[in-house]
Amino acid sequence: MNAFIAENLAHVHAQIGAACRAAGRTPDSVTLLAVSKTWGPDAVRQAHAAGQTAFGENYIQEAVDKIAALRDLPLTWHCIGPIQSNKTRPVAEHFDWVHSVDRLKIAQRLSEQRPDHLPPLQLCIQVNVDGGATKSGVSPQDLPALAQAVAVLPRVQLRGLMTIPEPAETPSQMRAVHAQAKALFEALRQQGLALDTLSMGMSADLDAAIAEGSTMVRVGTAIFGKR
Repeated sequence: MNAFIAENLAHVHAQIGAACRAAGRTPDSVTLLAVSKTWGPDAVRQAHAAGQTAFGENYIQEAVDKIAALRDLPLTWHCIGPIQSNKTRPVAEHFDWVHSVDRLKIAQRLSEQRPDHLPPLQLCIQVNVDGGATKSGVSPQDLPALAQAVAVLPRVQLRGLMTIPEPAETPSQMRAVHAQAKALFEALRQQGLALDTLSMGMSADLDAAIAEGSTMVRVGTAIFGKR
């Protein structure tokens, strides 16, 4: 096994642990999602050998090929990139999770196309919490109606929210944006939705995201290196 990836994973887990302790949380309350887009199966195998089992992919066809090449490993695959309507079938057939649902049509197609022999597809709704002009995601105003509609679809299970906010200039600004997402998450829970996942935070804002309640952080370069 390449020690580089194992050492990087250990470093990221140490960072997550420190952030959790600073926030008064236990390290096992945050899941690390290794973003393996553009990295081949060998890199994923090395990460798995170091204990990593959850992987995030942005590009659907690349991911489908990678999933097929790694069928022998007990991995969990998360689609974290945008999904066009004509790409829902391979996502429904191959992934375990989708973080990037931003409209009802996509969720409906994923539900309809999820094979019966597989467990329900786990979904997060992507919310554009800070109104970033270049970011995908449903607006906070439209989120409640979308969440209620997705929650009753038969072959998917709504788990929570995902955010990719614009970069902030200061840690306090980062925390403020993440706090908005946490508030939206809690509001949906108060409306009766059984949500447990807040996919929030990447390498640059991991500490701030964990401080504000993230349950899943998405890290790529800090694990696999620069592409």
